[in-house]
Amino acid sequence: MEKLKIGILTVSDRASKGIYEDLSGQEIRKVIDNYTNDSCDFAYCVIPDEEELILEKLIHLSDIELCSLIFTTGGTGPALRDVTPEATEKACQKMLPGFGELMRKESLAYVPTAILSRQTAGIRNQTLIVNLPGKPSAIEPCLKAIFPAIPYCIDLLEGPFMTCNPETIQIFRPKK
Repeated sequence: MEKLKIGILTVSDRASKGIYEDLSGQEIRKVIDNYTNDSCDFAYCVIPDEEELILEKLIHLSDIELCSLIFTTGGTGPALRDVTPEATEKACQKMLPGFGELMRKESLAYVPTAILSRQTAGIRNQTLIVNLPGKPSAIEPCLKAIFPAIPYCIDLLEGPFMTCNPETIQIFRPKK
């Protein structure tokens, strides 16, 4: 059985310089480990908010590392250096705006500034790329909202079959 490979790309000027620890990337890993029954391989990197570097890393994680799923964290706000969605759009052949819409809706229950978020998702070849917020406390609520659709999306992209823990997350696959 093919093993699921997941890329985690943290986009942060300060974390990439070691000014603070990357808690968002760690939170993604923790939540995924809690949701899946599968032993996953992870490819992890922390880079600064540079559009060309983000694009280069997304392409590398998809085309060279062969990740079926990539989560980015950070760089999705309105600040001038927030360019993760732009790099994601350049990397992808198809965009899936519903992921960002649902994450913003979920985040609005916590903060009115969620409307400033620009998370998105898309497909590059056989890889699903999802932009998550940069705030560690926003990772789990956003993943809880969108994750039920992720295993089926990976199925549609002919990636590895993902099994999940029904005690922690209820996924959806259409009945055959």
